[in-house]
Amino acid sequence: MVAAGAALADEVGLGNLTMGLLAERLGVRTPSLYKHVGGQEDLNRRIAALALREAADDIGGAVQGYAGLDALEAAARSFRAFVLEHPGRYAATIGVEPSDPDDPLATAGQQLLSAFMAVLRGYEIAEPDVDHALRMLRSLFHGFSTLQSAGGFQWSADVDESFEWLIAFADRGLRTL
Repeated sequence: MVAAGAALADEVGLGNLTMGLLAERLGVRTPSLYKHVGGQEDLNRRIAALALREAADDIGGAVQGYAGLDALEAAARSFRAFVLEHPGRYAATIGVEPSDPDDPLATAGQQLLSAFMAVLRGYEIAEPDVDHALRMLRSLFHGFSTLQSAGGFQWSADVDESFEWLIAFADRGLRTL
């Protein structure tokens, strides 16, 4: 059911996903969904955990065997592809916080963090700067991908060229630390 909700969120947007719409899609009555989830907020949290696990798997697989710029490029492209292919489920990950260390959101978030930590191992980044580097990468890739997904790049420059420029810029910055 969560996978169906995630797919529907990708189709209609997370803000338009409702329990009623999901029940209709699944061919059941809305009260039947409450046997599986505690309501809309619970469904959104479960979609967020699913999205984080999927993104972590995609990015972790993409960077495996690579280091430095090659790993950065693989992670960036994989992240961007995930957001563009799954805008609704990715939107569920924004602003949601784990309730405790055993929350599936915490576990999935840690998996995604580990994938980006693998990228940073290819750069000589001092321990005090690792968190800053992670936040920088997340901000760059999240910002670009969500803007592109929302149709935010309307000017004439090629979006793919801009994304490659962003990756090169991040690489130069990480190498200078």
